This record gives sequence, structure tokens and C-alpha cells, in this order.
Amino acid sequence: GFAAAAFLSNVAHAVLPSVFVLYAGYRYGWDSKAVGLSLTVVGASSAVVQGLMVGPLVRRFGERPVLLAGLAAGAIGFSIYALAPTGAWFIAGIPVVALWGLAGPTAQGLMTRHVAPTMQGELQGAMGSLQGVATIIGPLVFASTFAWSIRDGVDWHLPGAAFLLAGALLAASAWIVARATRNEVAA
Repeated sequence: GFAAAAFLSNVAHAVLPSVFVLYAGYRYGWDSKAVGLSLTVVGASSAVVQGLMVGPLVRRFGERPVLLAGLAAGAIGFSIYALAPTGAWFIAGIPVVALWGLAGPTAQGLMTRHVAPTMQGELQGAMGSLQGVATIIGPLVFASTFAWSIRDGVDWHLPGAAFLLAGALLAASAWIVARATRNEVAA
């Protein structure tokens, strides 16, 4: 379950490098300066979450709830990106998406406890392979989705469809993790 969830999460991550610049220019008319500034906010928000929040939140709530909250925040944040009517609304979604950064370290912690100490290298290799495949698939999926959603003659105009798809992948990932870890809650 963790492998499937991690794969979906890695595919979802590809939406940002695949369509962000195109989307921001198309939807909000952002130039390279506006895109650069927004990416600065993305980086700073991610650094705060991963550097300052993961440890304290895991100590307080445990890995499973923090992982699920991180995935849910990513799904909600991508929905904000997709539906934001203005650039200001899009910027407001950045801290929400940044909370997705809670998911990676907590998933890693949970996965490492599910394999023997002698198999940690195999786990990391397998996860790296899944990430590599996701990095190949994701850009194709999201660039195609973006192009399809803004094509001429489309019945409904939804330039943020790629972000909605990424959010759906994170929601599916959260569902898979919740099912894969339900016995840990009972224990």
C-alpha cells in the first residue's frame, strides 16, 4: 500500500514542474518575475514545513495522522490552485500545498519500520525506482491534461484540470495509506 501511495504522490508532484509556468501565464498573465517570486514563496513555505514542523507534529500526533494530514493538505491545496480565480488566491494556496511536505518524511518513517534492517537498501532502491517511473509518467499526464483542458472548442473551460487531477491522486494516496495502516490504529 505504501508503494502505491508513494507512486501516486510522486506522479502528483510532477504537476508543478510540468504545467505551473504555463498555467500561471495562461490563467493569470504572470511573467517570469511573478513566477519566480511565487516559486520563492513555494520554496520558503516548503522549508518551514519540512524543517520546523515535521518533527514536532509527529511527536505530538504520530506518523499516521501527520502523513494523512499532509496528503489531504496537498489534495486541498491543489484544488485551490486549480480553482483560484486570481493570482492572489493561487498564492494563498501555497502554504496549504506546502503542508504536503509533512507526508514524505512520515511515510519514509512508517515504511522503514515495515521492512527488516537488512532490507533498508532494497526499500530505498525500490522507492527510488517508483519515483523515477513517476517522473517519466507525470509530465506526460499533466501536460496532456492541461493542453486538453484549454483546447479550442472545449465545452467546459477548466485550465486547472491538471491540478485537480494531481489533487485526486493525492486523495487516492491518502485513502490507500489509511487502509494500509488501519491495523496500526487498532494496535
